[in-house]
Amino acid sequence: MKSSILAISMLLSMTIAAAAAPRPIAIGSEGASPPWNQIGDDGKLAGFDIDVGKDLCRRANLDCRFVAQDWDGIIPALTVGKFDAIMCGMAITEKRKKSIAFSRPYAGGFNQIVLRKEIKVPALDTTAKLDLTEIDASKQKTMDILKQALSGRTLGVLRSSNSEVVLKSLVGSDATIRSYDSQDNLQLDLAAGRIDGGLADYFTWKTFLDGPNGKEAAFFGPELSGGPWGPGVGIGLRQSDADLVAVFDKAIGEAQADGTLSRLSLQWFGLDVSPQP
Repeated sequence: MKSSILAISMLLSMTIAAAAAPRPIAIGSEGASPPWNQIGDDGKLAGFDIDVGKDLCRRANLDCRFVAQDWDGIIPALTVGKFDAIMCGMAITEKRKKSIAFSRPYAGGFNQIVLRKEIKVPALDTTAKLDLTEIDASKQKTMDILKQALSGRTLGVLRSSNSEVVLKSLVGSDATIRSYDSQDNLQLDLAAGRIDGGLADYFTWKTFLDGPNGKEAAFFGPELSGGPWGPGVGIGLRQSDADLVAVFDKAIGEAQADGTLSRLSLQWFGLDVSPQP
């Protein structure tokens, strides 16, 4: 009788321990778009995405490891099972939702054009905001001014990004558009004068412009958001992993409510890009 009770007790303990064990998952990130994500001095992924991911995994009882993956192959790598989630400053868009699922947003943000200073174009207010969700006459006028300023230029953009979609829509065949496999390579060509400018995430540009290689370039035109960029930045997940979507949604809600997302965004960006209630 005692041996039976002991066996049952051991079985219950093992069951409870198994239930409490963190679920192991892998998270893919580019590692080339600071301060969202980058490769640190120790060779490991670091940045806002990584710190948020670690916090969410702790809340959700997930044992997470981070995997570096080039941007233009990151969604295919997720769908074939190389990792279980994407955290790399990826905007939630209707086009991407056709192939993957998304968590609720864990950050916002905006994009902006950068041009080499040697290009003499009329100055535009770089603090103005242009939401591309719905284009009225006033917004179209601003877009026409941008198109005129960029016509005839050679511009860089990250391949398979929403910035690529916007830039092609904005200037069409009036400018030469070069699509790059990484933001690093785009910035190298911009610094060397091989392209005149480009369109990308504001914070990624700011890190570049504040460094020694960005001294010959500057922001141009308004802060761009909405439209193809969608409602914000979320975690990309396989459509079959609805349970993991729910787990991350709950963790993001908690991190937003207790101010963790605000604190981490201030730490990495210098301003609060957390989702607003």
